[in-house]
Amino acid sequence: MMKKERLLSLDAFRGLTIAGMILVNNPGSWNHVYPPLLHAKWHGCTPTDLVFPFFLFIAGVSLSYSYSSFNYQFSGQAVKKLLRRVALIFIIGLLLNAFPFYNMDIFTLRILGVLQRIALAFGLAGFLILLLKRWQLILAAI
Repeated sequence: MMKKERLLSLDAFRGLTIAGMILVNNPGSWNHVYPPLLHAKWHGCTPTDLVFPFFLFIAGVSLSYSYSSFNYQFSGQAVKKLLRRVALIFIIGLLLNAFPFYNMDIFTLRILGVLQRIALAFGLAGFLILLLKRWQLILAAI
C-alpha cells in the first residue's frame, strides 16, 4: 500500500496553531498577560481571536484530503467514518468539560464547549463535501 504524501504547509500551520492554543490558554501568570494574548474586549482582533478560526480552517482542509480517498462520494463507509469522528471529538469535549468527575454537576456541564463546536462544524462540512458536487463546492468557496 502506497503511503500518502503529507501536506507540509498544513502540518506546519497546524503545529503553529496548537502552539498558539497552548500559549493563549497558559500565558504564565494571569495577573500580567501580554495584551495580544487576551481576547479583544468587543471591537478589534488579537492573535488570540484567530486561533479557533485557524483550527477550523485546518480541520476543513484536512477533511477535504481525508475524503479524497472516497472520491468525494456519499457512501455508507464515508458517512460512518465522518460520524465516528464527530462523535469522538464531541465526547472528548464533554469529558474534558466534566473533568474532574468526582465533583460533576450535570446542571452546570457545558455541553457546547470548543471541541463540541469543532465537532459540529466538522460534521456539517463533511456532509457538504460528501453531498455537493465538486463545482458547487468551488462556487461556494468563492
